[in-house]
Amino acid sequence: MAGHASLGDRLCSEQFGSQAARGCCAAADGSLQWEGFPDSVSPDYLPYQLWDSVQAFASSLSGSLATHAVLLGIGVGNAKASVSAATATWIVKDSTGMLGRIIFAWWKGSKLDCNAKQWRLFADILNDVAMFLEIMAPIYPVCFTVTICISNLAKCVVSVAGGATRAALTMHQARRNNMADVSAKDSSQETLVNLAGLLVSLLMLPLVSDCPSFSLGCFFLLTALHIYANYQAVHALVLETLNEGRLWLVLKHFLQRGEVLDPTSANQMEPLWTGFWPSLSLSLGVPLHCLISSVFELQQLVEGHREPYLLHWDQSQNRVQVVLSQMAGPETILRAATHGLVLRALREDGPLPRELEELRNQVRAGPKKESWVIVKETHQVLDKLFPKFLKGLQDVGWKTEKHQLEVDEWRATWFLSPEKKVL
Repeated sequence: MAGHASLGDRLCSEQFGSQAARGCCAAADGSLQWEGFPDSVSPDYLPYQLWDSVQAFASSLSGSLATHAVLLGIGVGNAKASVSAATATWIVKDSTGMLGRIIFAWWKGSKLDCNAKQWRLFADILNDVAMFLEIMAPIYPVCFTVTICISNLAKCVVSVAGGATRAALTMHQARRNNMADVSAKDSSQETLVNLAGLLVSLLMLPLVSDCPSFSLGCFFLLTALHIYANYQAVHALVLETLNEGRLWLVLKHFLQRGEVLDPTSANQMEPLWTGFWPSLSLSLGVPLHCLISSVFELQQLVEGHREPYLLHWDQSQNRVQVVLSQMAGPETILRAATHGLVLRALREDGPLPRELEELRNQVRAGPKKESWVIVKETHQVLDKLFPKFLKGLQDVGWKTEKHQLEVDEWRATWFLSPEKKVL
């Protein structure tokens, strides 16, 4: 043949009527890869969207029951109800929610990307709790205003967490620089599902409005379906970037068996209910002044560190704090996180490579060696171990050029180290 097509080169195109043309390029296995669905999205897009549609439909029906209860509680249909009192209640409810939205975004906004799946599931469960409060509010008229204020506060937290994690998941699913297109289609799909839910609600509400117990039973049934569908949707996601939870699963498997888990296996094993609270407190990008107060402490911290990060391990509190250099890139941050998690492995059971097994025995024997000495020795082990681990990550499909580790913005420069490497 006169020439060979390289990966990514456009080979041909086609067009339907006046619609935009779509191109075709060569895939790694020699097949043709056309622009557009399904090649324009991640492989987990279809199962995720199917379950997401089920949960949106269930949530729409539950929301109708909750709205019916709130309107009943503020006096709709009651001739004795005061319009001004209802208006005041509504204003207080909305104000509480707005305040909660601002506080939650400030408090947890930077952490939502790191655990997008867990926060997405949390947001939907919290939304169910909020709707349950709205349904129960008319039963206790004395606490009605307080109850719906708490409910709206929860819903505003849901809007922040759900919206932010939806954006993060859209970035993951868009594979052809088409995030806006994927987002628009996701929004249209949700609108269609909600429209169907509203139509069904018109038929359902007259049947349950006169029987509170039946209404509550329907709500619990829909909530169970909603939580199950949400779990299945989030469980179907296969994220190829590493957060602390996925990195720990992959590293633990590597240390015990010498193999690197692929993204599909690691995502299936990732905890969705307890992923917020790892047993090790790992802080990346901490300020240097929080760890040292003297020249001796700085010399001790720098001792043995040839990488562009400094690691401090507090064994008593099982806390690892990492100071990052100005030169630290994504792979340096990944190594620093791996280093911290290796120290976690020294405190847990399970087989380890020989060098780490010896260190674990020393740690368990008691405080004969100070933490900084253990950190220095684990640096030497990682010099041999990490390149193999990094290559294994890349070979099985992990994207190591970016990550979802929680990293603060503090960076430092120090001059006592004889040499530094930049990854």
